Amino acid sequence: MTSHIYRPEDKHPEPYQRDLNPDASKGLNWGLAGPHPEQEDLRTAKDVKEVHALLREFSDDELDRIPILPPGARLEANATYINLREKPAREFTAEGKEDVAAGDYIVPKNQVD
Repeated sequence: MTSHIYRPEDKHPEPYQRDLNPDASKGLNWGLAGPHPEQEDLRTAKDVKEVHALLREFSDDELDRIPILPPGARLEANATYINLREKPAREFTAEGKEDVAAGDYIVPKNQVD
């Protein structure tokens, strides 16, 4: 077995690469498996005043179990998230090219029971 990793951006010769495949690696998650470094700064719904007010029917213990991704965090491809900023809050599936925008309250669905 070879250790060569297929990289879509290397599919075509250099002079034609951008013309034939301009978005070669868009949507792919590169990097180490495991938690994202930005999750060290993870806040919960209890920590964010606006989210706490939106979800006032939840107890403090429940709010502590709802993570809110920080602005700038990259969303994983094909993962499901909920944006609590939208009215009504709705689920969406990320394509892998999105980041959490300032002012959004993004909850990774796989981290909520």
